[in-house]
Amino acid sequence: MQQYLDLLNKILTEGTDKGDRTGVGTRSLFGYQMRFNLQDGFPLLTTKRVPFRLVKTELLWFIHGDTNIRYLLEHNNHIWDEWAFKNWVNSSDYQGPDMTDFGIRATKDEAFNDTYQAQKNQFCERILNDDSFAARYGELGDVYGKQWRHWQTRDGGEIDQLAQLIDQLKHTPNSRRVILSAWNPEDVPNMALPPCHTLSQYYVVDGKLSCQLYQRSGDVFLGVPFNIASYALLTHLLAREVGLEVGEFVHTFGDVHIYNNHFEQVKEQLVRTPGELPTLRIESERSLFELESGDIHIDDYHPAPAIKAPVAV
Repeated sequence: MQQYLDLLNKILTEGTDKGDRTGVGTRSLFGYQMRFNLQDGFPLLTTKRVPFRLVKTELLWFIHGDTNIRYLLEHNNHIWDEWAFKNWVNSSDYQGPDMTDFGIRATKDEAFNDTYQAQKNQFCERILNDDSFAARYGELGDVYGKQWRHWQTRDGGEIDQLAQLIDQLKHTPNSRRVILSAWNPEDVPNMALPPCHTLSQYYVVDGKLSCQLYQRSGDVFLGVPFNIASYALLTHLLAREVGLEVGEFVHTFGDVHIYNNHFEQVKEQLVRTPGELPTLRIESERSLFELESGDIHIDDYHPAPAIKAPVAV
């Protein structure tokens, strides 16, 4: 995973300081690519712990076509909480303490952070236990799962892109049209967060499946390690589904950035030495669409300790 550390260092030393939507500010580059040979091990970052449990449950959430955070919360996965919580506190139904600019204030004010965490914990409990509340405020709109499995057509139908992709890999593996897109311009306004990983393309040669991802925007410290692992896992699962080996994961970026409040964490990570990559193990005969979290395992993962940093919303 030296490729990842090289990217961090390049942004710190050569990037441009820019403002951004969140108000936090970033240092960024435009246009970058990393390549990972999946035969060399599973590309899960070793210079800090990346919780693979969260990676696999989020990916299964996408694969199921789900867009409500209840499934994630049922699997103790909180990586999408912030966007659903933001919709709740900005609604006319919310009657709690002022959460204006909560994402920024929670990282600067310890007392506010306690209030924020308490309100968010209550929100998550209500999502889990109140069906009508979950249906209204657990929904993130037409995000990845909707586009992957239920892309709406102009005649009122829908396209299951993932099922079509599998069919293409089985019957026309030399096609240059084996593409999975999450960027639907008509639906972007209805998404809690427009897709960062927007389009992936699949390529078969010598019995191996490779994937190239185009990511329009990458939070390199927090998000990108998840994105690498998620699309590496998806490539493994698709290859398994159609009887292929894995090839490369190619990660191509548009705006790739480090948030200003992540600089110290990045510097801490850069002094760490990468370790051996773990291996992926799948213990199930189930199809891709029936797999459960407990079927997917990582072996021999020995990372450095986690490094915490705030999420910019």
